[in-house]
Amino acid sequence: MIRLLDTLSFLLQWGYVFVIFRMLHVFLPLRKGRILRLAAFVAAGYLFNAIIYPNDFAGLFGAFLGSFVYIGLFHREHWAKKLTAVLVFYPAFIAVNFLMQDIGSRCFFSVSSIQAESPLTWTREQLLLSTTFYTLSQVFRLLFWLLSWKMMEKYLRKAVFHLTARMWFMVDILMLAPFLAVSTMIYFEQENWLLVYLICGSSLFSSFGCMYLASYICASVETSFYAQELERKQSYYRERMKEEERVRSVYHDMKNHLLVLERQMQTPETAGMIRKLQQEVAAYEDYVHTGSDILDIILKEKAAAAREKHMELSVTADLGGMDFLEPLDISTIFGNGLDNAMEASEKLPREERVILVKAGRVQNFFSVLMENNCQAEEEAPGKGTTKEDAFFHGFGISNMRKAAEKYGGQLHSRCENGKFQLKILIPVPPGAFGEAAR
Repeated sequence: MIRLLDTLSFLLQWGYVFVIFRMLHVFLPLRKGRILRLAAFVAAGYLFNAIIYPNDFAGLFGAFLGSFVYIGLFHREHWAKKLTAVLVFYPAFIAVNFLMQDIGSRCFFSVSSIQAESPLTWTREQLLLSTTFYTLSQVFRLLFWLLSWKMMEKYLRKAVFHLTARMWFMVDILMLAPFLAVSTMIYFEQENWLLVYLICGSSLFSSFGCMYLASYICASVETSFYAQELERKQSYYRERMKEEERVRSVYHDMKNHLLVLERQMQTPETAGMIRKLQQEVAAYEDYVHTGSDILDIILKEKAAAAREKHMELSVTADLGGMDFLEPLDISTIFGNGLDNAMEASEKLPREERVILVKAGRVQNFFSVLMENNCQAEEEAPGKGTTKEDAFFHGFGISNMRKAAEKYGGQLHSRCENGKFQLKILIPVPPGAFGEAAR
């Protein structure tokens, strides 16, 4: 029975390590390489299972130094964010480990006849009881971190990007409070265990609260930036649509004038000049007509930019009957998608700069497919930005997903074998395409 409990405790320990390892991985990306990641997981098993006892300065300092070295060695990010990870996770796992160990020990000594100071000459029944309490402490520790993971996952993911080093430094200053509280209380306080428990609990709340604060700041910044972007685009496309109407009018008259001049001018030189002008004017009709004025303008601009950058842009789109999609959401989906595709294509040789866009109705869904080649080592867009001004970039995929979810749709993206693919499916509401009339 004792051996069975020991085996169960071992499995619970590594289950706990996996959960906290996963939480840290979401917050800070691991360095690449399977061997390095395996080494990171094994090292995490020793670090996160550290137990600190009262007056154990070497243990406290060693666990802190080990956390700093571990994160610096195995994870990627700037120093301010790495420091945040240390100040968040170190007090959390130290406090939980101490609480579970101390509570388990107190429960064991309270129900057994053994005194804490007595020699370790226990009976088999007492060893079984001790192992049982130890295993239960492992169970509760794992349950605590599973619950924490469930509650904090979305906040950890939201806090991953969009904060500058200075903002992370401000979070670090706030995190000093729970860090110092846990360290000093565990080291100095021995008699008043209730006070130690309260301080450890408060430190856990503060650690996770700071992550929620960082997530809230990220969400606020993103919402504010998105609102400004929508306002700017709305004004821009309003002016472009007026310009398109004027150009179409001029184009119609110009085409007729050139036909008249072609009949009147008989010299080869003038006839050649007129034909050249006709070709240039006719190029106005070469862009894709999708049934959406906003999308027509976007595709016309992106096609011109693609030609300048020697990219092959292939578009098949039919938005006829998609009046339920707001113009700015169309702009968000296709504008950001094409910008990401073109940015990725710029890094490739000219012969690989190919972008494919398909959009239209598929059964009861509006479907959007975007494909482009990309560098094999790149991560899929949506996990951040490679631009230097990361605070004002990196919202593209996030905003596209919000636009799709606004209509009950979904966005999926993946990057495999040097090809990035983005898919959006939005259910077509009843009444679109005249269903209500049938």
